[in-house]
Amino acid sequence: MKLSQSSLSLLEGTIKKAISKYTCGCEQTIVTDIHLQPNQNSGELSIFDDEDEELANATIDEWMTYEGDDFFENVERVLSTLLCNMKHEGYFDKLIILKPFSFVLVDDDKETIAELLLMDDDTLLVNDELLKGLDEELDSFLKDLLEK
Repeated sequence: MKLSQSSLSLLEGTIKKAISKYTCGCEQTIVTDIHLQPNQNSGELSIFDDEDEELANATIDEWMTYEGDDFFENVERVLSTLLCNMKHEGYFDKLIILKPFSFVLVDDDKETIAELLLMDDDTLLVNDELLKGLDEELDSFLKDLLEK
């Protein structure tokens, strides 16, 4: 699934709107998850907090016309990439949410499909991208170690 730049901007704006509730100078909030719930039929993305209070929503036109059986896998990839980019750009640095908390992809029944981004100073999620080439690196390291 290839999203247009306007849809990607709309997704980013919707996430920014959802987290804007947690940027005031108030006391820290305890939120364990921020739920992102896409709907292929309506094209709607709804974002909820732990209490099922809707923080933001938007309609993504490309989702309504997508015919594939791998909708959630594609949405997971798009949202995960978007959230990681936003994290690296510092959008989540000023949030008053106690860490750790996660951005989670959920289905229509609010069952977790995937953890998109874990915000924690001490924890790193292991994913396929991080593990690419690990076997070869470990084999090379072990070979070098045994030769010495």
